[in-house]
Amino acid sequence: MTAKTLMVMGTHSNAGKSLLVTALCRIFARRGYRVAPFKAQNMALNAGVTPAGDEIGRATIVQAEAAGVAPHVDMNPVLLKPEADGRSQIVLNGKPYGHLHAENWHTIKPFLWQHITTALDRLRARTDLVIIEGAGSPAEINLKAGDIVNMRVAQYVNAPTLLVGDIDRGGVFAALVGTMVLLEPAERALIKAFVINKFRGDIRLLGDGLTMLQAHAFDTPTLGVIPFLPNIGIAAEDSVALDGASALATKNTLDVAVIRLPHISNFDDFDPLTAEAGVAVRYVQYVAEWGNPAAVILPGTKTTLADLAWLKKTGFAEKIRRFSAQGGNVAGICGGYQMLGEIIADPDGVEAAPGSDTAGLALLPLKTTFGGDKRTVQVEGKLVAPVEPFAAVQQSAIHGYEIHMGRSAPTAEAYPLCAIGAEARPDGLISADGRVWGTYLHGIFENDSFRHAWLRALGWRGEEQSFDRDAAYNRLADHVTAHLDMAQLQRIIDGEV
Repeated sequence: MTAKTLMVMGTHSNAGKSLLVTALCRIFARRGYRVAPFKAQNMALNAGVTPAGDEIGRATIVQAEAAGVAPHVDMNPVLLKPEADGRSQIVLNGKPYGHLHAENWHTIKPFLWQHITTALDRLRARTDLVIIEGAGSPAEINLKAGDIVNMRVAQYVNAPTLLVGDIDRGGVFAALVGTMVLLEPAERALIKAFVINKFRGDIRLLGDGLTMLQAHAFDTPTLGVIPFLPNIGIAAEDSVALDGASALATKNTLDVAVIRLPHISNFDDFDPLTAEAGVAVRYVQYVAEWGNPAAVILPGTKTTLADLAWLKKTGFAEKIRRFSAQGGNVAGICGGYQMLGEIIADPDGVEAAPGSDTAGLALLPLKTTFGGDKRTVQVEGKLVAPVEPFAAVQQSAIHGYEIHMGRSAPTAEAYPLCAIGAEARPDGLISADGRVWGTYLHGIFENDSFRHAWLRALGWRGEEQSFDRDAAYNRLADHVTAHLDMAQLQRIIDGEV
C-alpha cells in the first residue's frame, strides 16, 4: 500500500514550514502512523549524518527524530550547500556529487528529478504517511520552470497542501492571497488550507480577517492560527533563523558569544547552551558587538578558508587572539576547530589555490590538510582530556557526528579532547590550561556532563538539567495540536476535502 501524503509550503523562506512539519511528524507518530518527512531538495548549510553515514539536511533529521524513525537519505535526496555566489556543492543521495553553477541548473534538473521521484516512491512504499516540505515560495514565477521541490512534487503525488504564512513578518494576508493568485488553477486546487504562523497577541485582533482572507483567496479556509512559541529548542533549517535569535546578556547571565561566520553551519550545535537557564548565547557578526563574553565559540562552516579570511579582514582574528592571550576561553567546532590551528594546507585546491598553506589563529598546535573523502559518520566515544575543566568528567561518554573534508593532526605534544570508538581514535585538542579547545564533533554540547563542566568553569551557577530534544518535540506538537483544526486536517489527509 502506498503512503498518503501531506505537503507543507510557505509564502517565503522562514515562514515556519520546517517546524510545522516537525510538529506534524510527532503528532501523527503519536497517533500510530508510520510517518516520515520528505524534502526533495534542500539548500542549507545545516546538514547532518544518518546512521548509514549519508549527509542530508539537518532539519530533515530533526523531523525524522520527531517521527520516531531513523533518518534516511530517501527523505532528502538532494542537498545543495552554497559555497559562493551562484555556486553550490551538490550532495546527491547522501554523497558529494559535484558542484552546481547557476547557469547549468536547467541542464542538471531532469537528472536530479529522477532521483527525487525514485526516493519519494521508495519512502511511500514503506510508510503510512509522508509529510513533504517545500522550499521558499511556490509562486516565484521566474523560477517555476526549474521547480523540483514545490508544486511539481505536490502534483507528482497529488498531495493535499497547506500554505503557511508568517504573520510576525507582516503582510501575511497579502502574501497568502498573492501566492494563490500566482499559482496555476491546477496548483491552486491542491492548496486545501492556510496556516497562519508566529502570531503574537490576542487572536481577537484578527477580527474578520480570516473570513475576508477566504473571500479573497479562492475560498481557501484557514486551518488555524499558531501563536509564536519562544525557546523552541529545535534545530532550524537555515541561518536566516539566527536573525534576532541572540539572547540579551545581563549581569545575571553567562555571556557566550558565537561568531556568526558568513558560511556558518550546524548552528543548532548551540541549542543545548541556549536551553540552559542563566546562559545567554549571542551570535556576533561585527567586532563592535563583542561585549564582555565569558567564552567565544568559532562554529562550523562550509568554507573554512573563506571564513578565516573574513575573520582576519574584519578584525575578529586579532580580537580572538588578544582575548585568548588575556585568559579568555575559546572553543571551535569543526571548521572553527580547524581555524584555531597553526596551518591549513590545501594541496589539491579544495578551497584555495593548489598547494597553498594558510595561517590559522595559532591557538592550538594543529595542522589541517584538506583532501580525501568527506568524513560523514555518527560517533560515540569518551572524554579523555586530563585537564580542567574536563578532568573531573574524564571517561564520561560522548556522542556526536562528524561531517568534514579536512584531516587534522597535532604539530606538537598536545592533549586530545576525546577518544572515538573502540579504537580510541583521538579527536580534538585542548590547551594545557583548558581555556582553548576544539573538536570535529557536532552535537558535543548535547552531552550533559561535558556541557555542564565547561559552563561551570566559565562561572555558571545554574541548575544542571539534561538536554532533551524529545521533550521539545512533544511541546511543539502539543502547541500545534491546540491551535489547528485537527479533525479537518485528518479529512484533508484522507482526501475528503
